[in-house]
Amino acid sequence: MGDSGEKLILYSYWRSTCSERARIALNLKGLDYEYKAVNLLKGEQSNPEFEKINPVKYVPALVDGDVVVADSFAIILYLEDKYPQNPLLPQDLKKKALNLQIASIVSSSIQPLRSLTVLQYIEENLGSEKKLQWAQLQINKGFTALEKLLAGVAGKYATGDEVLLGDVFLAPQIYAGVKRFAIDMSNYPTLARLHEAYMELPAFQAALPERQPDAPSSP
Repeated sequence: MGDSGEKLILYSYWRSTCSERARIALNLKGLDYEYKAVNLLKGEQSNPEFEKINPVKYVPALVDGDVVVADSFAIILYLEDKYPQNPLLPQDLKKKALNLQIASIVSSSIQPLRSLTVLQYIEENLGSEKKLQWAQLQINKGFTALEKLLAGVAGKYATGDEVLLGDVFLAPQIYAGVKRFAIDMSNYPTLARLHEAYMELPAFQAALPERQPDAPSSP
């Protein structure tokens, strides 16, 4: 529940890594929320009703009483400010900057370049083989940078032994790299180790794509 007594509402798509970030943050902070599915493959993000929630027509979007926040980064920072329990940003400025940097690499240098709209465009114009090659190129470029950034600082989690903002952004991207884009994680031992650690955490497990109400049923 939000502190207004109204249940938080998250507009989400099961396989969206951006939505998964928001789900993890909500889970880590122990916040109950209503899940409203937006089927990106059916174009539901372009429905006029959803466009009122988020004019740029992306998920996720969060409704907290009379506050509407779209964009996963903005949502998570809003949750951090309003619901300070289980903080995701440390007080130490160096570590805080590192967590913001990790989140930014994922959210601006990896995910948008292999987003659904980009991959659909590549597939339509260049073919499905080029689509996967493009996604792998962008993910590997980002993972190479992250591996170098974290190799000397990671503890149990990305920046130490506490789950923080960087982990919230890393976990969905690594999971997608492994499950959807056939990334060879042997090239990234630090990221591979973090992936295993995230998979043991209930807040992360509950946010996994296949555990969402709009995920397709197994055949």
